[in-house]
Amino acid sequence: MEPTESATDSASPIEIDPDADPRLWLEEVEGEPALAWARGENQRSYARLRDDPRYAKRFEAALQLYQSEDRIPYGRLREGQVYNFWEDASRRHGLWRRASLSSYLDGEPQWESLLDLDALAAAEDRNWVWQGANCAPDGSSRCLLTLSDGGTDAAVRREFDVTDQGFVDGGFTTPDAKGNVAWVHEDELLVLLAVDPAETTTSGYPFVARRWQRGSPLQQAREVLRGEPEDVGLWAFRLEGNDGEAHVIVNQSHTFYESTSWLIPPEGEPVALPLPRQASIEGLYRGQLIFTTNESFAAGGSSDHAPGTVLSFDLQRYLDTRELPPLHTVFLPGERQAVRSIGVTASAVLLVVDDNVIGSLRIMEFDEDWQGRDVALPDNLSLTLVDSNVRESVAFLSAEGFLQPATLYAVDAANANANANATPIRSAPAWFDSDGLIVEQSQVESPDGTAIPYFLVRREDMAFDGDTPTLLYAYGGFQVGMAPNYSGIRGRLWLEQGGAYVLANIRGGGEFGPSWHQAGLKTKRQVIYDDLIAVAEDLIDRKVTRPVRLAVDGRSNGGLLTGVMYTQRPELWGAVISGVPLLDMLRYHHLLAGASWMGEYGDPDDEVEGAFLRQISPYHNVSRDGVYPEIFLYTSTKDDRVHPGHARKFAHLLSEAGHPYLYYENIEGGHAGAANLEETAHRDTMLFQFLVQRLMDPQ
Repeated sequence: MEPTESATDSASPIEIDPDADPRLWLEEVEGEPALAWARGENQRSYARLRDDPRYAKRFEAALQLYQSEDRIPYGRLREGQVYNFWEDASRRHGLWRRASLSSYLDGEPQWESLLDLDALAAAEDRNWVWQGANCAPDGSSRCLLTLSDGGTDAAVRREFDVTDQGFVDGGFTTPDAKGNVAWVHEDELLVLLAVDPAETTTSGYPFVARRWQRGSPLQQAREVLRGEPEDVGLWAFRLEGNDGEAHVIVNQSHTFYESTSWLIPPEGEPVALPLPRQASIEGLYRGQLIFTTNESFAAGGSSDHAPGTVLSFDLQRYLDTRELPPLHTVFLPGERQAVRSIGVTASAVLLVVDDNVIGSLRIMEFDEDWQGRDVALPDNLSLTLVDSNVRESVAFLSAEGFLQPATLYAVDAANANANANATPIRSAPAWFDSDGLIVEQSQVESPDGTAIPYFLVRREDMAFDGDTPTLLYAYGGFQVGMAPNYSGIRGRLWLEQGGAYVLANIRGGGEFGPSWHQAGLKTKRQVIYDDLIAVAEDLIDRKVTRPVRLAVDGRSNGGLLTGVMYTQRPELWGAVISGVPLLDMLRYHHLLAGASWMGEYGDPDDEVEGAFLRQISPYHNVSRDGVYPEIFLYTSTKDDRVHPGHARKFAHLLSEAGHPYLYYENIEGGHAGAANLEETAHRDTMLFQFLVQRLMDPQ
C-alpha cells in the first residue's frame, strides 16, 4: 500500500500541559467523582452493547466456554501430587484442590478439595481472587496462599496446612501489600513487602529484604539486603536443584531489564552472582546454574556469547572460589529462533524453542558438557511448558494452534526414546466449527526493510475482494512473544461469523530473542508502530480487507500500541480496541507501577526521551478536527499496575472533542480486567459485539 497522508496530519493536537492537566481528577482511583463518571460511561456502553438483542445469546455462548467442566485442569507438581485451582459455574471465586500424580496421568484425576474460596469470601465478606500458592520445601505440608481483594497486585499471604486443610493458627500472615516472599525453610521466610513508604521504590515495590522467624512479629524480621529507592524493586525466590542443592536468591532490579542477583546464605553477607546485568536465572541442574543472557557476555576468558544464549556454570565452585568458572553453552538460538521457556526436572532440562514462532521441545542433559535431543510432537503448534519440578522426571506441556484445541502432554525426561517422551493426557474439545478455515503465515517488509511475520486465520474460500471483516492483534513490547493460540471465544463470536483474524509478530516482542525486543526500546519505538502499520497495509494491498472492515486490538502495552494506531494512522481502521492501556506517556511514570517501565519506554523528564514520548503519546496527539474511527476503551478500577486514569482521561478527552468512543470500567478485576469467569465472559462478549457492530453490520 502506498503511504497516504493521515486524516489528522494537517490538524494540531489538543494542547495538554502534564503539570496542569484538567483531567487529573480522573486519576483519583477511588474518587467518587471519577467513579460516578465511570459508572455513567458504563451505562452508555451497556445501552449500546448489552441491550443489543444478539448480546444475550453470545454472552451465554462465552460463559459456557469459560465455565465448562471440559476445560483442561492444568496443574502444578509437588511431592507426587498435582495441585489445581478451578473455577466454574458453581465456583465463582474458585476451589483449590489436588490429585495424585498417577490419577492425573491416567486422565481421570481423583480430586481432593483443599480450600473453597467461595466459602472463605462469604465468611470474610471479601472479594477474594486467587493469586497462587507457594509451598515450603522438604515435604512440608505448609503453603503460603496469596489472596487479593478484587484482583489487585497488592495481596495478603496466609499460611495454610494442606494436611489439615485449614489456615495455620498463629501462622505466617502478611499485610495487604505488593511484594513477595520466599521460604528459607519451614520456620523461616524471606519477606519483601511494600508496606512502609520509606522502604518502597518509586515504582511501588519493596527494596528491602528481611528474614522472618516463625513465632516472632514481622516488625522484628532482620534485614539482610537493601536496594535503592530508585530501583524497580527486589524479588526473591527459592532455587532448588535436582540433586537436593537449594539456595534463596534475590533479584535487585535496577531497571525493568537490568538487575543484580544476590544469593542469600544461611549466615553472612549476601553474595552477588557473576551474571550480566541483563540476564535471567532459569534453574539449577547437577550443580550448574542455568541462565539466559540478554546482552553480549564475555567473562572468565570465554568467547563473546550472543544475546539470547542459554549458559551455565558450576555454582558451588563459584561460591568456593568467588571466581567465575568456565561457561557452558546450553543452547545457542539461530537467527529466527528464541527460547520461550526452560524447566528443570529430576533427570533433564526441558527447553521450549520457537522457530519462526512455531514451537519445538528439546531435552538437555549435562555430563561435563550439554547434550540435547528433540522430542517428537505434532508440527506447527505453539508449546507452553505448564510445569516442571526438580524432584519429578515428568513435566507438563501444552500444545495448541489457532484451529487446534490444546492438548496436555506428560513429558518423561528420563525416557531415552525421543518418540516416547511425550504422552497426551487430555485434550480440550473443539469449541467452534473450524471446517473450511485455514491458517497462513506471511511476512511483510517494514519501512526499514525488516521482515515482519504474521498469521492469518481465514476461510479457505474467502474472496480477496477487500470485504472480509478482519481483527488484527499485536503486543510489541517487554520481550513478550506472541504465538498461535486456540480461543473458543474468538472462534464462536468472530471466526464462525465470517471474520478473519491476524496475529502480528512485530518488534518489541520476544519472538526472535533479545535483539527483536531491543530494536524498539525507548526512542527507537517507532519501528514497532511502523511494523504494525506495514502489516495492516499489506492486508489491504492483498485485498484481504479494507479499512472500514479492519480493526486493531491490544491490551496493556498493546493498548498503548492501538492508541498510537488510533492517533498516527486513523484512516487505516474501522474500529480500535484499547484494553487496560497506557495512553498518557508524559505522566505514566507517576502513576502506580509506571516508573518501573522507564527501561522500556524512556523517561518523560529526560529532554530527548521526553520529546519522543510526546510525539507518540496518544493522549497528547488527538486533534479536535481529526477524523477517527470509533474506539472501545476498557480498564479496571482495581488495576494497581496500569492506572485506570489512562483510559479514563483519554475517553473524557474524546468526549469533549466530539469523537466517537465507548468506555467500560470493571469496578473489580485487577490488570486482567475481570475478577471471575462471569465478568470475563461479559467483557469479551462486549468486545466482540462492538466489533460485529463496527465491521459486520451495515453502516
